Parts: sequence; C-alpha cells; structure tokens
Amino acid sequence: MLWVAIIALVMTVLTVAVAGRRALFLYKLATVGPPAPERVEYAKTNLGAEIKAQLVEVFGQKKLLKWTPSGTAHFFVMWAFFILLTVYIEAYGAIVQGAITGRPNFHIPLIGTWAVLGFLQDFIAVACLVGLVVFAAIRVKNSPKTLGRDSRFSGSHLGGAWLVLFMIFNIIWTLFLARGAAAANDNLPYDSGAFVSRALGDVLPQSALLEEIALLLHIGFMLVFLVIVLNSKHLHIFTAPLNVAFSRRPDGLGAAPEMRVGGKPVDFEDEDLDPEKLGRGTIADTTWKGFLDFYSCTECGRCQSQCPAWNTDKPLSPKMLIIDQRDHAFQVAPYLMAAQQGVEHKDTDVLALLEKPLVGEDGVIHPDVLWSCTNCGACVEQCPVDIEHIDHILDMRRYQVMVESSFPSEAGVMVKNLENKGNPWGMSEMKRAEWIEELDFEVEIVEDKMPEGTEYLFWVGCAGALEDRAKKTTKAVAELLHIAGVKFAVLGPMEACTGDPARRLGMEYLFNMLAQQNIETLNEAGVKKIVATCPHCFNTLANEYPQLGGMFEVVHHTQLLSKLVDEGLLTPITPIEQKITYHDPCFLGRHNKVYSQPRDIMAKVPGVQTQEMHRHKDRGFCCGAGGARMWMEERIGKRINTERVDEALTTDPDTVSTACPFCMVMLGDAINEKKNNGEAKESLEVVDVAQLLIKSVKGAS
Repeated sequence: MLWVAIIALVMTVLTVAVAGRRALFLYKLATVGPPAPERVEYAKTNLGAEIKAQLVEVFGQKKLLKWTPSGTAHFFVMWAFFILLTVYIEAYGAIVQGAITGRPNFHIPLIGTWAVLGFLQDFIAVACLVGLVVFAAIRVKNSPKTLGRDSRFSGSHLGGAWLVLFMIFNIIWTLFLARGAAAANDNLPYDSGAFVSRALGDVLPQSALLEEIALLLHIGFMLVFLVIVLNSKHLHIFTAPLNVAFSRRPDGLGAAPEMRVGGKPVDFEDEDLDPEKLGRGTIADTTWKGFLDFYSCTECGRCQSQCPAWNTDKPLSPKMLIIDQRDHAFQVAPYLMAAQQGVEHKDTDVLALLEKPLVGEDGVIHPDVLWSCTNCGACVEQCPVDIEHIDHILDMRRYQVMVESSFPSEAGVMVKNLENKGNPWGMSEMKRAEWIEELDFEVEIVEDKMPEGTEYLFWVGCAGALEDRAKKTTKAVAELLHIAGVKFAVLGPMEACTGDPARRLGMEYLFNMLAQQNIETLNEAGVKKIVATCPHCFNTLANEYPQLGGMFEVVHHTQLLSKLVDEGLLTPITPIEQKITYHDPCFLGRHNKVYSQPRDIMAKVPGVQTQEMHRHKDRGFCCGAGGARMWMEERIGKRINTERVDEALTTDPDTVSTACPFCMVMLGDAINEKKNNGEAKESLEVVDVAQLLIKSVKGAS
C-alpha cells in the first residue's frame, strides 16, 4: 500500500496548492472594493439570528424545500457532502494504515464501527444518486432549447452544471466500489448497517489491488471535483453559508441599504465628499458582500422565474444581473487587482475594460434592465443563498441618478415635485387635509404637539391624502378608528412624502432631505406610535428612518384593524356576499411579512368568500408600482398590472381587495381597461380591506 499512499499524498498536496491559490485569488478580488463593516457588525450583534439562519436555511434548506422535487433532491445531495466526509476520513485513514501495517482496515475512533453510521453513509450515497437523476431530469425537462426564455436555466452556464453532476456521480460510484472491495477483503469497519457496501462485497472478488485502485479513484475524483468547484458556479458550496451569515436579516426584506462611502454612511453635508463615489459606477465600487453574492449564485433561476419584469417580457433577469457582473469581474480581475497594488495600465484596451461602466448601452448592464425593477423583492425572497439583488440595483441606480443624471425622463417630474411640493404629484400641501371635510366627525390636526391622550399619529401619506381612490381608504380607516375609540391625529399640511419614491429611484440625497424633515417634525410633535395605510410609507417609517435616527413604533392599518376586531372594538355585522381575491402588496408582504392580518379581517366579515390567486403571499406577483415605477412609463413587454389582473380574473372575483394605495391604482387601471375591452364584468372593483370592513361594521350600502 506504500505506493498508494505516495500517489494519494502527491495528488492531495498538488490539489490543495491549486485550490489554495484559487481561494486566495477569490479573496483578493472580493476585497478590492470598499469595505462593508455594517455586515460584520450586524452578524456579531445578532448572533442568535445568524445561528438560526444557518440551521434553517443552510442545513434545513428551508427555501429550497419550497420547490419540490428539486428542493428535496438538493437536500439529500447537500447532506451527502456532510455525511460522506466521514467516508473520506476512512479512505485516507485506510491508505495510511495500509501503508504502515499492510492492512487498510482503518475506522474512525469511537464511532467508526457503529452500524448507524454505516447505514447513514450508504443511505445518503444512494439518496444522492437519486438526486442526481432528478437533477438531470429537471434540466432536460426545463432545457432552454425546449422552453427558450421560459426556462429558468436560460442564460445559465449549462455545461458546467452537467460536468458537476458527472463528477458527483463519479464520486458516488467509486465510493461504493471502494467500500464494496473493502467488504470483500473484510476491511470494511461495519459488520451491519452499510447495506449497499456489504451487498457489493458479496459479489466483488477478494482483491487488494481492486481496493487500492478504488480508493485512489475515489480520492482522485474528489480532488478534481474540489478544483472544479472553486472554478465554477458550484463555488456556492463554500460561499453560500457565508452569504447567508452576512445578509441583512430583518423580519422581511425591510429597509434599503444605507448609502455608504468608504464603509461609512454618506454625509451629504461633508464638503470633502467625492460625488464620483456615490453608488456603483464600475465593478471596482462593489463591496466584498457584493462579490460574495457573485460567488454564491447557483444560476438556478428561481429568482428569474418569480420576477414580474422577466415574466412580462422585460430584459431584467435577476439571475443574469448577478451572472453578468460576476463574469465581468472575473474578466477584469487581473488588471483590477494589479491596479489596486499601484500598477499603472497604459494599454487602451485594458483601461477601457477597467473603466467599463456597470450601466450603459455598452455597459455590463443595459439601462432597460436596471429601470425594469419594481423592488418587489421576489428575487431575494426566493434565492436559496440569500443574494440581495435589490441592493445591487439600488447602488447602480444611485450612481446613475446622482452622478450621471441618467434616468427615465418622466421620473424627473416626480423628483421636482418632491423637491418643491413634498409630494410626487406636485399638489399644494394644503390639500392634504381636504379629505377630513368629507367626514362627519372631527379629526385633530397636529399644530405643535400631539394632542393630549392621542395614541396614534395617522400617517395619511401622499396617495392617501391626494389620490381620489386612496382617499376612500383613508376615510374608511379614520372612521374605523373613531368607531373603535382609538384617539388619533394627523399632521395635515406638515406631512411630507416619506421619500420612498426618491430612494427607490436612487435619489438618496432627496430621500435624506425628506426623511430628516419628517423625523424632525415627528420628534418635535412628540410622536411615539404611527399607523400608516401605505405599505411604502410603513416600510420607510418603520425600517428606514431608524438609519437616520427616527425611532418610532409603526404599524400598518391592517395590523391595527385586525387587532381591534379581535378585541371586539370593531364588529363586522352586515354580510358582504361577494367572492373576493386578495392581492398581497410587495412592501407589506415580502418586505415586512404581513400576510395574515388582511386575510384575518376578511375572514371576520360575514358572507365573504375568499379565493387565493395562484401566486400569493411570499410568491405574490407585483402590481408594477414599486421601485418608483409608479412614475415611469412601462414601454417594454406586457404591463405588469395587466398580468396581475389577468391572474385575478381566473378566480372569477366580484371584488379584488388589497392593502396599498399604489396597488389600488395599478390594479384599478388594468381592470378599467379590461372592462372597456369587455374582458371583465362592469361591477368588478378594487377596494382596500378597510373599505370592506367599514361597509360591514356600519352596514353601509
């Protein structure tokens, strides 16, 4: 066995050297950009959440198990990597012991002869083989050659995936050959449990040479596989747990990331601030967390298959957004790392590659890709390795907006309105309180401090105060709070846009200006608790204002109304005999995990029959308004709101309900178009769940 040990040692040393060189290269490339200390700080201060994430998402494969049978197959293949480490310990131990004693009958101390371990090793290897068959079948069935753009694998590096499947297959069959030969030679440490290995031992000849060759083959395929993994998309085997550990993990997608320069939150008042450092203009502006996203992408396409932009024939594929950046990063890597070490490049082709813009007609990412995103978060929600696609998009948008002044022209009107009037429509701030005149009770407007005894500030929002359809929700919520005896007040003319449209567009400076203005107003008024009807306002006030020091207790109106119904302070009495399908607003659902309360309210209204759309809750389909898309024209492909209404119509509803003013506008527009074309019944309408509740509580017609 000495010759076997020598060959195994040489193979291992060479492989470790090659793998180590590649790992060092990947580390150096990932750290050429600005730091991301907030990621490390979050992981350190939320250790319990991080441990839970590793247990649930990495070891438990929670996200992947939503997709069966592929998720189940991946679960077993992934666990095969963990459990079969013990087989490699045994293989190396057998080679060393065989070289020393002449007999390769090594077993792991303490546990190495347990029948349970032998059974687990054989079982997981068989399960892995079955998983490989499932993967192959899925790839054939979903081949881009067959499905074209509809395949979630379109654009992926398909050859590398098949190579990895082939290598894993080689590892498994050589495993059984080595263990079967060991059993035939009475060198297998398991008298029972290892059911496949023992069965093979009964049919294989007693041959020391066969066992030695099988051991070398098994170890050799593993070592080759290691090198392939480090040079392919299967790098995620090592980087995915790290990516999960350093992702932002609020209860939902929550806040957009703070803009940072040099690892520190940007200070727009800093006279030394370099405007060229705002956002991401080239690949060199990517933080190590961005590179970790690149390394972790498995090219599975689950993000792509859920993306509303991709599903309506727009050029945005969240998967390709990551892959294209990664491919460009590897292309420019040698020159980029050399430049970081002070090497001056004079070759014009190299300089052009280094300075290639991330976004542009000739850039890495086409502008139509960047501006198709609604920030709905379906990609992030479905990604099994926690890639944060929206963070990449927002950083690139920030550079385009604040440095290049390059963004859809119609959004410029919205920006000017926010700057001059504090709302996207450019209406007078005095109109913010006009809805109050249509109520038959008094609503207090904060003039200086919150009125004594007032529990909530009702954040009405721009749409809720100024858009006619959204005003109905505003009045319904105000009436319900009044009926329940909840004391509240509104800011009226002192309220300004939270800044969500500006931030999601990439205009971080304007967001900061609006946010600081509102935080100052709220603090001076002594506001502690806020109820908001707009999920965008809700998300911004609850999750993003704390980045600027605005700490408030914020609830969405469906959360508060559901609580009031449960407490008996609101009692739905009048039946509403309607078939209703509910549309989940993205910034309420995926961004903040509020799924049950709107449904709970409808469930308490007598007569209501609810019917879920095919895509709902965490797989809900966007209305098309998020990411500042509300104020941009949709010129490419099918309109997202039309696609969503087409899905709603399959449930044959009497009413479509939602809990967001933007969704009401977008779905309402699409339904009106369907009515005009005779594709929807004239009585079909979109209402907020608060409107359903007030109708039942008051018995109004």
